Amino acid sequence: MAEGPPVDPEVVATDGVVALRPWREDDIPLLVELLTDPDIGRWIDQIPQPYTETDAREFLSTAGEALAFVDAVTGGVLGGLGMQWNPTADVAEVGYWIRHDARGRGLTARALVLLARRAVERGAARVQLRADVTNEASRRVAEKAGFQFEGVLRSERWSPRQQRRWNWAMYSLLPDELP
Repeated sequence: MAEGPPVDPEVVATDGVVALRPWREDDIPLLVELLTDPDIGRWIDQIPQPYTETDAREFLSTAGEALAFVDAVTGGVLGGLGMQWNPTADVAEVGYWIRHDARGRGLTARALVLLARRAVERGAARVQLRADVTNEASRRVAEKAGFQFEGVLRSERWSPRQQRRWNWAMYSLLPDELP
């Protein structure tokens, strides 16, 4: 009987197609390369543009609940996920991005389901996310991962970099709705 690929000891969750693992120092050059993607900068205002090695090093030192999602077989980085908790630690807000050449294959939704399960296992009574109302791709990811559209947070935040206010589509997933 043939054995499967070696399991990365850093993997915190996997579905056999994608896996979640902490970011590593050796990911810095790839982070710089991937996060200069204009589409990522367009939709995620918190990612500095242009993105530099200094930004990547600062991110790694403060990443907290940020994880890479990787191909479960090859270990190649596909994108990133993050999770922040409310003050009472019962609501987790998540976010995500994926590299340009991996888009459109359902990989981000798979990774998002893994992250939502992780949040619920850690006590989240609600997992939520926001996507720009015009970011159709991100909204499809949320829906494919089982998140329910709740409404629009109109003019919710000012973006100094983009010189505009954000309208967010709000989505949530409750523990009994996990796919």
